[in-house]
Amino acid sequence: MTSKKLVNTVAGCADDALAGLVACNPSLQLLHGHRVALRSDLDSLKGRVALLSGGGSGHEPAHAGFIGKGMLTGVIAGAVFTSPAVGSILAAIRAVAQVGTVGTLLIVKNYTGDRLNFGLAREQAQAEGIPVEMVVIGDDSAFTVLKKAGRRGLCGTVLIHKVAGALAEAGVGLEEITKRVSAVAQAMGTLGVSLSSCSAPGSRPTFELAADEVELGLGIHGEAGVRRIKMASADEIVTLMLDHMTASSNVSHVPVRAGSSVVLMVNNLGGLSFLELGIIADAAVRALEGRGVKIARALVGTFMSALEMPGISLTLLLVDEPLLKLIDAETTASAWPNVAKVPVTGRKRSRAAPAEPLEASVSTTEGGLTSKRVVLVLERVCATLLGLEDRLNALDRAAGDGDCGTTHSRAARAIQGWLKEGPPPASPTQLLSKLSLLLLEKMGGSSGALYGLFLTAAAQPLKAKTDLPAWSAAMDAGLEAMQKYGKAAPGDRTMLDSLWAAGQELQAWKSPGANLFQVLTKAVQGSRWANGTPKEITL
Repeated sequence: MTSKKLVNTVAGCADDALAGLVACNPSLQLLHGHRVALRSDLDSLKGRVALLSGGGSGHEPAHAGFIGKGMLTGVIAGAVFTSPAVGSILAAIRAVAQVGTVGTLLIVKNYTGDRLNFGLAREQAQAEGIPVEMVVIGDDSAFTVLKKAGRRGLCGTVLIHKVAGALAEAGVGLEEITKRVSAVAQAMGTLGVSLSSCSAPGSRPTFELAADEVELGLGIHGEAGVRRIKMASADEIVTLMLDHMTASSNVSHVPVRAGSSVVLMVNNLGGLSFLELGIIADAAVRALEGRGVKIARALVGTFMSALEMPGISLTLLLVDEPLLKLIDAETTASAWPNVAKVPVTGRKRSRAAPAEPLEASVSTTEGGLTSKRVVLVLERVCATLLGLEDRLNALDRAAGDGDCGTTHSRAARAIQGWLKEGPPPASPTQLLSKLSLLLLEKMGGSSGALYGLFLTAAAQPLKAKTDLPAWSAAMDAGLEAMQKYGKAAPGDRTMLDSLWAAGQELQAWKSPGANLFQVLTKAVQGSRWANGTPKEITL
């Protein structure tokens, strides 16, 4: 069965995609009658070298996304995964020659169709007297034995666009640019891995993988790779990729070793999530630095895709300072990332967390007696919650996911464990703050967050005073925080109802001469009968 694609027609999808890019980018123009995109400021290139690239569509943002000052002058796009027509390539060469450029460099990926069509267009243009050179990029590091066709052109081609663009922008001549980028192309390698294939519009997937298989060393047209490996962790797959592409026994390897300085490209082949891309990037940085390799720059994103293929490719380019300056040179190309012009390796990647505020210690006799009372109360509360675990779960199953008792038992056991570590602080503020942190960390769920909010807010009014009015104010503060962030209101039949009923009774503590235990007893009774339903609350 063919895959679903959001296209108008299969035949017109490449034209529509290029037209959409140009429509949204005022710095680009279409060459009438051809699937060619050019810089709209073409006339400004008089006296400089023009750079043209291209190939089949389906690799977006390559190649048109890399048109701009400091990168490509234009691109010629074929149908999906199909080399562009010779006539369109020749038309692009003529167009840039007409504005007075001093020559054109064709940057071509090493695929038979691209070599033939771009090569034929070059020959015809030279016959017309137009200076044209061509470099064929083969950066694939998949093949351990070199095939007659040579290494395929992959994502590393984008780095050649960048280097050539910086040289052209600096006014370097055609012959010198050709020579220098040819040398750069020999100092890089790319290797891809995919979780499954892709499918061109109107077609079936190009290959099938078992659920536990991954394709290693595949190209960018959905063609199969050099071997299939078992699904593994991101760290293991990245290690395997780096081992393969740097092994000296591999005839297509890139000679990266300890002490090397590289540009790393982590390229999304089209269908990988940003989450996975970040995980792969982290694994690649750690693996390379673990081998003693210095990462001078890291580019992470989608540079050269294979439609919706869920996979990645890694590119390594050996660099020195002069080459880095070309990589860092300014460009207006929309798909080139805003890369920090500093090395990745050697940078401090974390900041120390702020220290917890120091707490005043309480060592008075009264504090010790208070702590003992607190322990007795907390132990009674914990024992009650543990005894009600099954009943609370049963009640919760009638209206929820049936884990209310389990959640509260988890909190009770956490408090019991904490009490065994030593006496709790006698300061009410410190006590409630400690309990808040404990429940947030150990209890979990929305209950843990709500109790944590309640206790954190309740602790604040007790900093200045600890008399009965202050405790009533603490209850008010806690309830206010629960309503503010939990969005529940009294009467919504939530955990707030019982606490709210108790809080109403505790308002009596704000009156002079209020009796501690009488008010507290009424608060407990009020909370048990909130919403007319008796609650299992015992002091």
